[in-house]
Amino acid sequence: MKTIIIKFGGSSLADPGRIRRAAAMVLGERRRGLRPVAVVSAPADCTDDLLKLASLAGGASLSRRETDALLAAGEQMSAALLALALQAEGAPAVSLTGAQAGIKTDDAFSAASVTSVNAGRLRRELAAGRIPVVAGFQGVSPAGDITTLGRGGSDLSAVVLARALKAGRCDFRTDVKGIYTAHPALIPAARKIPALSYGEVIALAELGTEVRQLRAVKYSARHGIALHLRSSFHDEPGTLVTREGGRAGVSCLSLKKEGGMALVSVIGRRLGALQLAKALAAAGALCAGKPACSPGAITLRVPAPSGEALLKKLHAAFF
Repeated sequence: MKTIIIKFGGSSLADPGRIRRAAAMVLGERRRGLRPVAVVSAPADCTDDLLKLASLAGGASLSRRETDALLAAGEQMSAALLALALQAEGAPAVSLTGAQAGIKTDDAFSAASVTSVNAGRLRRELAAGRIPVVAGFQGVSPAGDITTLGRGGSDLSAVVLARALKAGRCDFRTDVKGIYTAHPALIPAARKIPALSYGEVIALAELGTEVRQLRAVKYSARHGIALHLRSSFHDEPGTLVTREGGRAGVSCLSLKKEGGMALVSVIGRRLGALQLAKALAAAGALCAGKPACSPGAITLRVPAPSGEALLKKLHAAFF
C-alpha cells in the first residue's frame, strides 16, 4: 500500500469546519487505498499572534530557543485538533510532534536545517493502522531542544517525511487550486497550470512569487519527490510538480516590485529568441534597459507603475 503525505496550510485549519473538511480529505485518500500521513501548519495567524505575545512578554530581545519552543505550539495544536477530528469519524489517528516523528535538525534556532529523519515511529503507527498527524515546521536539536525550520517550514517537514517514508506523492492543500499562468487577482483570465517542473517553480520563487517554501522545493528537486499543489476546499486536480513538468515553452508570468522598478518575468522551459522577441514586442516602449535572459526566464524591467500593464500585455501575448 502506497503512502501519501498530505500537508495542510494554516488557512485550511482556521476553524472547526475547515479542520473537519481536512479530516474528510485525509479519509478520502484512505478510501482510495493509500496510507495517509498528514502534516499540518499552525492555524491561520497563530504564528504571528504568538510572536506578538512573545514581544509583549519578553521585550525587544527574545531568546531564539524560547521563541522556537513557543512557536512550535501552534502546529502541535493543529495536529491534535486534526487527530481528534479523524477520531470523531471513527478513524484511529495519533498526533505527533516533529521530534516524535523523528525529524532531527541542527541547533540553528528559528532557521534549523534537517539533518536526518528516523521514521521508525511513523512506520509503526502506519503498520498499526493509525493515521499519523505530524506537527510541521519543527524538529529536535542534538541537545534535545525544539527547533523550527523558518517561515513555511511545514513544507520542508512534509517533503523530508515523504522521502523518509518513500511516499508516492506529497500533496500541499491550501486555499488556492494550484499555480496559475499569472496571479488571478491581477489577471482574471489566468489559467491553472496542470504540470510544472521543479525548475519553473524555483524560478517563480526567486523572481518574487513564492508558491511554496523555496528550501522545500529544492529538496524535492534533489530527491525527485512529486508535489501536487491543490485546494483544501475542492477535490479537483491542482498543479503537479515533477522533474519533467509540462510542455516546453512559456508556462507562467511573475511580477516583482523592486524599488521604483517592476520586474516582469516570462517563465518556462527552453526559452529562446522566439519568446524574447515576442516579449519585447508586447512590451514596446514600456521596457527599460536590456532584458535578463536564461533558458528558464526572461525578465523585463519597467517603471513600477507600468508593471501590471506589462503583465497584462504579456499574458495576452503568450496565453
